[in-house]
Amino acid sequence: MISYSPRTVITGLGICAPNGIGIDQFHTAMRDKVSGIRHHSELEALKFSCQIGGMPLVTEQHLTNVFTPLQLRGLNASGIVYGCIAGMEAWNNAGFAAQSNEKRPNTGVIFGAGISGTDKFREAIHHIDDHNVRRLGSTSVLQTMTSGVSTYLGGMIAAGNQVTANSSACATGVEALLMGIERIRHGKAKVMLVGSTSDSGPYIWGGFDAMRILPSKYNQNPTQASRPMSASASGFVPGSGAGAMVIEDYEHAKARGATIYAEVLGGHINSGGQTNGGSMTAPNPSAVQECIIKSLQNTNIQPTEIDYINGHLTATTKDTEEIQNWVSALDRSGNDFPAINATKANIGHGLAASGSMECVATVLQLKYQALYPQLNCSDLHPNIKELIAPTCIPQEYTSAKIDTAIKASFGFGDVNACVIFKRFE
Repeated sequence: MISYSPRTVITGLGICAPNGIGIDQFHTAMRDKVSGIRHHSELEALKFSCQIGGMPLVTEQHLTNVFTPLQLRGLNASGIVYGCIAGMEAWNNAGFAAQSNEKRPNTGVIFGAGISGTDKFREAIHHIDDHNVRRLGSTSVLQTMTSGVSTYLGGMIAAGNQVTANSSACATGVEALLMGIERIRHGKAKVMLVGSTSDSGPYIWGGFDAMRILPSKYNQNPTQASRPMSASASGFVPGSGAGAMVIEDYEHAKARGATIYAEVLGGHINSGGQTNGGSMTAPNPSAVQECIIKSLQNTNIQPTEIDYINGHLTATTKDTEEIQNWVSALDRSGNDFPAINATKANIGHGLAASGSMECVATVLQLKYQALYPQLNCSDLHPNIKELIAPTCIPQEYTSAKIDTAIKASFGFGDVNACVIFKRFE
């Protein structure tokens, strides 16, 4: 059972998403039904079946706001770029100074990633194959290790506590948050910068294109391609970016007069063991339900108290199964089912970054007491319609009383993570 003592609150948010960099731009895009999914000529030239994806539009200004000129020399790892942009926004948003001459012993970083620095790897492989190993530069290792993003951030904020990375496919972001909560609740830290990131581009997305699980008929109409819960959904759209949160011991946050976005009650992490319908690429339904149920038990929340769900919902054939899992775990259906939406319709499936970006979207909806409209779901899947009322899925930006929200991520390898947020009082 996860203890409520000390209380853990969110005091900073940051995001680098395909439809908006920075929480203000991202919130406006989500509110106004703006998609960040675009056609990419590089994918077309490489003869991908799916030639679209979600990729943050990073400018030179974004880079110079976060990195020093020395750090930018030879930097060729998009996930580190996205993670540092989101992480430093969250840090600054929490009211902390970026630089410090002294390490902060009570501050740590847990920032997850899937594959790091694929473009840097490609660059390095070519140098090595051309017998130019000396041309690799001094940062190729830093940019290609999974913990690269957390170590970059750790140096930027002078973190003196644990600085590490986790990697659990699509569950990475939620898992990083729960790991940070545990560190605070065990008295080992006061402040944790948590989140996750994912590289972008063909060397990340190619494997999924080869699996034929990406949509190929929307190359000329990319904003319509990501269709969670829709009858016409035909596969997930690959995405990238990063989401970040500063989580903090409540008493520590109160003492410094911090703005508090929400309270994190806790959650649960498990695996389906790739049994009973679970596999390397598909979730075990009973384990998904168990993860949801234990999240509620660990936080002393009743199913009837859940006001809003940010689903994993990838726009594949598994969406109906996911809704069935929610219905079974919460024992709520029809008009009694909570409000639910899927951020992936706007930004694609951010892989390791998806959970953290969607956590940021969840907390912003708590903050604004409103629900983001669901894109591309005017044709709700008939099997989903039998399970929940269509009115549970907002089609417009809608004011709503949201006291308790749950975010879930279910990843390759049959791994699951759920976290529960509460409006701060």
